[in-house]
Amino acid sequence: MNDAASVLAKETRVDAWRARLRPVVHDSGGVASIAVFFAAMVVVFSLLTCTFLTEANILNILRQIAPLLIVAVAMTFVITTSGIDLSVGSVLALVNALAAISLQGGVPWPIVVVLMLVVGAAIGLLQGFFVAHEGIPAFIVTLAGLSAIRGTALLLTKGYSIPIAPESPFNEIGRGWVFGVPMPAIIAAVVLVAGYIVFNKTTFGRYVTGVGANAEAVRRAGVNTELVTIAVYALSGLAAAMAGIIIAARLGSGSSNAGGGFELDVIAAVVLGGTSLFGGRGTMIGTVLGALTVAVIGNGLILCHLSPFLTPIVEGIIILVAIWLNFRLFRTGRRSG
Repeated sequence: MNDAASVLAKETRVDAWRARLRPVVHDSGGVASIAVFFAAMVVVFSLLTCTFLTEANILNILRQIAPLLIVAVAMTFVITTSGIDLSVGSVLALVNALAAISLQGGVPWPIVVVLMLVVGAAIGLLQGFFVAHEGIPAFIVTLAGLSAIRGTALLLTKGYSIPIAPESPFNEIGRGWVFGVPMPAIIAAVVLVAGYIVFNKTTFGRYVTGVGANAEAVRRAGVNTELVTIAVYALSGLAAAMAGIIIAARLGSGSSNAGGGFELDVIAAVVLGGTSLFGGRGTMIGTVLGALTVAVIGNGLILCHLSPFLTPIVEGIIILVAIWLNFRLFRTGRRSG
């Protein structure tokens, strides 16, 4: 009798542990899978080319990934609310061009930086207003923004590249080094830490997740869901502007062609990291791994001397396979019942 009771108690404890582990696996499984996939890509490209793991190439990846990572952090907020921002590449291009035009016009570089960040945030606020207050689907609003904002950049530049004076201190934002680390990577790290804290440790971060999971329930709890939604699009615009500044400083010029297809890489990085396109679940750690994976794939394929015409095809297939495995194994793209 005592043996039967002991067995029953043991089974009860095992069931309790399984119940506790199930949500952990559900929530962190996607992050674990992309971590494994990222490690696999690093191993594959390090075996295929001897230059992949060199210090110079690693620093180059860190410099190149900075704009992607900055915008991906903000996009995690947007997608977690079950929204999307297709205009980030166009905002990047507009800020990229406006920064070069302003510097050519003699505006001091610190003022240029502040003005460009304000421009990006203002565009995000405007789009967020149409999404949150007017109820227009985010896909439609930001798709219109993608076209109109890129068109504005083309109009301002007439299609030409606008050079920035090589001696301008502005260029240090994209080309500078601090203790052997590229300045863009340091900026991205600061944005990442701030994004992680806000997303995981603040009331606003909980509201963002709540809006994506059940906006009506959050609204009935007294939260201004419209303001939360507008805020995440403002963050997205601000991050895209920051990325545009970094790229203009790195290249020493502004162009309306900057950031072509950038929004697709950003969304791929966020979804690859395990953030649900249906909203209600996001992960900053996953976003970092997703962005690193996208950057490593692009860099590795170039180092393997793959034809530039084949590179986007192979990159797209690899990303699709990774996301498919993520969905199949851990159902990260579906809401739990």
